[in-house]
Amino acid sequence: MADALLKFLFRDAPVRGEIVRLQASWRQMVANHRYPAPVTRLLGEMTAAAALLAANIKFDGALILQIQGNGPVRLLVVEVQPGMRLRATAKLRDTAVIEAQATLQQLTNPNGEARCAITLDPTGRRPGQQPYQGVVPLAGETIAQVLENYLRQSEQIESKLWLAADEHVAAGVLLQKLPQEGGAAKPDVDAWQRAGALTATLTRMELLSLAPEALAHRLYWEEQLEHFAPVEPRFECTCSRERSGRMLLALGREEVESILAERNDVEITCDFCNARYAFDAVDVGHLFAAGATREADASTRH
Repeated sequence: MADALLKFLFRDAPVRGEIVRLQASWRQMVANHRYPAPVTRLLGEMTAAAALLAANIKFDGALILQIQGNGPVRLLVVEVQPGMRLRATAKLRDTAVIEAQATLQQLTNPNGEARCAITLDPTGRRPGQQPYQGVVPLAGETIAQVLENYLRQSEQIESKLWLAADEHVAAGVLLQKLPQEGGAAKPDVDAWQRAGALTATLTRMELLSLAPEALAHRLYWEEQLEHFAPVEPRFECTCSRERSGRMLLALGREEVESILAERNDVEITCDFCNARYAFDAVDVGHLFAAGATREADASTRH
């Protein structure tokens, strides 16, 4: 069953919806990590939600959904690049003890200081241009509730989310209430409540097991929907040896050489895909020589 994201509108009604199911891409995201089951579930729900949110934005760039807290899980990050290219990671504290039934708030927000952020990072940012970021407190018992609150506060969009994930599948449904358009002949004013009631009949097993088209038919077979062409999300990590080299340049030569003095190389491991990039003393020498040359070239340009 292929990964897919389906968008649709309720005809003559101010309601739009999306359904996403991630299987192959999600398995690739967690294949090289041994997250505890509650962390896998949370990260999977975030990944499905980020795909749903990104599909609604007319924007050339990356959407980054992040939760940062002070519990056993200190960071959850999902990045959606143009073309619905996804990657995700979770960072746990070294001493983390995670109970099998741990909740979102227990995992990330025991002291009430956790935050949820959505960042829009445009492609080809101009010098001095900053990404847009919206940040809200982690208000809600589930990822769905947190994001519903975020969209209501930051975007003024009434939204409902249903999310589910395990180690095999991450899936979700998003409904949003659109502004009434002037001139509509007979708008279906009850569609928002009806769509929510229909979607609330959805079970976790159905959400995880049914393809988006089948799920839309199961929920809304009596409704008139306008479907858009499905999109196929996929896993893709943007890490590279070049990017890792830029990280070393940012650390500075003294810091990097102090690491080399303790071991034979400097190794950088990607948090998202676990790819490893090793730089020995020769690599580091070439790296900083090339970096100095680029800086000198830049300083002579007018």
